[in-house]
Amino acid sequence: MPNFLNEDQQAWLDVVNDFMDNEITVEYVRHCDENREYPYEAYEKIAKQGWLGILFPEEMGGSGGTIFDYSLMAEGLGKFGFDFACSVLVPTFTAMNILKFGTKEQQERYVKPFIDGDIRFSVSISEPDAGSDAFNTKTRARRDENGDWIITGSKLWCSGAAADNTVIAMLVRTDTSDKHNGLSVLLIPNDTPGLVINKLPTLSRHATGTTEIFLDNVKVPADAILGEEGQGHKVITDHLELERCAVACAYTGNAQEAVDNANRYAHQRTQFGKPIREFQVLKHMLAENQTRVDAARLLCYRAAAIKAEGIPAARETSMAKLYASETLKQCALDGMQILGGYANLPEGDMERYLRESIQCTIGGGTSQIQRTIIAKSMRLTNV
Repeated sequence: MPNFLNEDQQAWLDVVNDFMDNEITVEYVRHCDENREYPYEAYEKIAKQGWLGILFPEEMGGSGGTIFDYSLMAEGLGKFGFDFACSVLVPTFTAMNILKFGTKEQQERYVKPFIDGDIRFSVSISEPDAGSDAFNTKTRARRDENGDWIITGSKLWCSGAAADNTVIAMLVRTDTSDKHNGLSVLLIPNDTPGLVINKLPTLSRHATGTTEIFLDNVKVPADAILGEEGQGHKVITDHLELERCAVACAYTGNAQEAVDNANRYAHQRTQFGKPIREFQVLKHMLAENQTRVDAARLLCYRAAAIKAEGIPAARETSMAKLYASETLKQCALDGMQILGGYANLPEGDMERYLRESIQCTIGGGTSQIQRTIIAKSMRLTNV
């Protein structure tokens, strides 16, 4: 593969890949998936590396890295499956909301404990009736006589919310009279009284877990609001650009491993007296998928480079997210075909890659929503 990274960037990506190979291992990732266990041990290892603070400035205890540095980390962490990468990426890109929109007091309360690995973050946007249509959020937050927030409602598909010591950045409705400007984001620790969190038995996201949340008059202090009241849509829109940039890179990292896995098997498996890699149908399948992965990687790097310059990149991040997720799904599906019966076993890993790839075309904004965003940038729609 041609190297489009400079020497330092390539070295950083190599460090993350080596860390995944030797310190985390595919066996560990597989174990967490099979047992639906959150990867606490691996998360602690990553925290000790200082990688949770990659995007935070040095004066706050971070590394002062760029979004491009972060995206390369995401690519490496996604190597053995997006679910594992998700356990790190969801907290990190959610924590950036504290840096961008948080008060000085919130930053002092949350940033260092997060970088040290003592707390996590999760983001909660979707509800039973509000997924792609975030403006339909119905979970209600009202102030009591002391100015504290009282929250009632339910949320859905909140990944990582059940993990220990997690603070949820939750999109809620604070003004019922204004659909578009009546949304706010509240910071809610997951052990808050009245908060019920259930980990769901989903097809994918076994380890990090995705959840349903019920709130029955949950009370949080007045200063739990992130940003200003009514600023929820701005916070979430900004959040989603960074999220889509990161997850697209993780999809690409996993797609590359899916191709490499299938290629290794094609060299080892013999049928009709010769390795199956010598059959043209498989050569073309693998060549086509490697081309897709390289194209996805370039889209990801473009989006990350633009974001690193502080330039809005809704179109570019949507293109990267769309193409990388669909590429992962195709590479995993073809990988199943190449591995044949072996692909159905957990130790083949391909069935896990396929399960997770299906979720990747949905979570963080469906492929259809990404196409709508791209079309809007082309002035093809006003939606």
